[in-house]
Amino acid sequence: MSKTNDKLFHDLSLILIMGVLAGCGLIYEYLLSHYAGRILGSVETAIYGMIGIMIVAMGVGSFSAKYFKNPFTAFACLEVLVAAVGAGSVLVIAAVVGFVVLLPQAIVETYGLPFDINLYGSFIKYSADLVSFFPFFVGFILGFLLGMEIPLIARVRETLHKEHLQHNTGMIYGVDYIGAGLGAAIWVLFMLRVDITTAASLTASANLLAGLFFLLRYWAYISMPLFLLFAHVFVALLVALLFALGEDTLTRMSNVLYKDKVVHSESTNYQHFSITERHIKNKATIYSLYINGRLQFASNDEVIYHSMLVYPALYSSARTEKILVIGGGDGLALRDILRWNPKEVTLVDLDNQLLDFFKGEFDGDGELPAYQKALVKLNESSLNHPTVDVINGDAFIEIDQLLDAGNSYDAIIVDLPDPSHPDLNKLYSNHFYVRLRQLLAGDGVMAVQSTSPFHAKKAFLSIGKTIRSAGFSSVEQYHQNVPSFGEWGWTIATKMGKSPFERLKNSSSTLPVNDAWVTKDLMLAAFQFSTHFFSGLPEVKINKLGSHQLYHYHHQAWAVDEGMIEQAERVE
Repeated sequence: MSKTNDKLFHDLSLILIMGVLAGCGLIYEYLLSHYAGRILGSVETAIYGMIGIMIVAMGVGSFSAKYFKNPFTAFACLEVLVAAVGAGSVLVIAAVVGFVVLLPQAIVETYGLPFDINLYGSFIKYSADLVSFFPFFVGFILGFLLGMEIPLIARVRETLHKEHLQHNTGMIYGVDYIGAGLGAAIWVLFMLRVDITTAASLTASANLLAGLFFLLRYWAYISMPLFLLFAHVFVALLVALLFALGEDTLTRMSNVLYKDKVVHSESTNYQHFSITERHIKNKATIYSLYINGRLQFASNDEVIYHSMLVYPALYSSARTEKILVIGGGDGLALRDILRWNPKEVTLVDLDNQLLDFFKGEFDGDGELPAYQKALVKLNESSLNHPTVDVINGDAFIEIDQLLDAGNSYDAIIVDLPDPSHPDLNKLYSNHFYVRLRQLLAGDGVMAVQSTSPFHAKKAFLSIGKTIRSAGFSSVEQYHQNVPSFGEWGWTIATKMGKSPFERLKNSSSTLPVNDAWVTKDLMLAAFQFSTHFFSGLPEVKINKLGSHQLYHYHHQAWAVDEGMIEQAERVE
């Protein structure tokens, strides 16, 4: 083979290796960011924080690569380490989190302390802090290793060419960017649809194959090649074990993050949701829904939340024939709406996998699992009701289609998760509420889930103020205690005419539907707040599209409750 052809063959080999590794590297970043958001709860902060830390770590790793004398040996060792750390990172994080979560319980049992005691000592606090920072520590290590790849492969190429290459760095970075783009596509189109440990093991497998190809291709240049071959085989066995047992192991580890047993865990294209199950002797089994680690409902008290969301709006609306629901993919708010016998209900929700789960659809063979049957029974199969039109799409976009079609609704129920992510924040913006107002009939009523007036007071007030800025004639807020959540709040608005409170007050004392919990007096009492509760309203900002103001209010309040910032900084 001529020297020119030999160099070309070397370049093609290195381009193939670097392209595969670049794709793997980006998937590792997304994978750790995705999992960190799931266990830490603050999805946006975790994702951006993890990517930022890994980029910094890659820079540090890039500087460190110059200390290795033999780039061939260093690169071959590096790929074994990257595959091992990348494959096992999720399980290691889960193990550490599980240990810290179980630590207080272990101390209570060891020393015979009362079972309901809460431990807040310094050691417990430092251990909890470890949970917050450990995923980023793992991300730094992996990023550090990934950062050494490009400098080492650049030195390998120059050694093979036996000269300084003028455009060496440009070519390698070009391959790296293209490979990373392909990795992003694979993540979006495939990896998001599989279990996170499966994604990790598949990525590590590609990583190992690229490393093994490099090892065999440049065997003569590498020190201790036989040892590295055994290392590749050993890590390959670990990856195969992870592929076979990782999902079950991670599920069992993740169980400790919840009070109850996890019976279903699923990653969709938009979020991760889990179903937990709690058996209590002589009582009904309690099922709970968590989205990205945050509780959405518990079956033993969800009736309080959904009654307070739905009934004040429908009871004070002039008609209940045509109703729009934004969110509410679990079908529970829809269940309560259907008790008012509307002629038509339109529900808009983004996540088709969540909708399918609560519809009772099942991908496997055989019957639905017991927990899914119980949840479909809880929502009374409302998502399958003939009067319900389910639109699977982004409500921010879909309402434009409803407006273009000339639709008008007697009541609008907005049942969205808290604004803990900028993508959700836009659905709490004045721009969004202006368009909902256009969809509302003149004498109609809109009710909006508005987070906790106790834990996130400024966020609660901002939602009310933002709705008022959208042109609604009367906007009021109310609250009720939901044991699973604590104090919770809602906002209700009318387009014209009397306020919702006045409408409720002047309505008949008997509800037109049979409900075992809510009454007219209970609804009226929910509008009462402490004397100075709204005194800080002038300082609260409206959530405008693109401002992320509500997201910041909510995130700061959440950070206080989790102990991430001092109580003195709490927004009052």
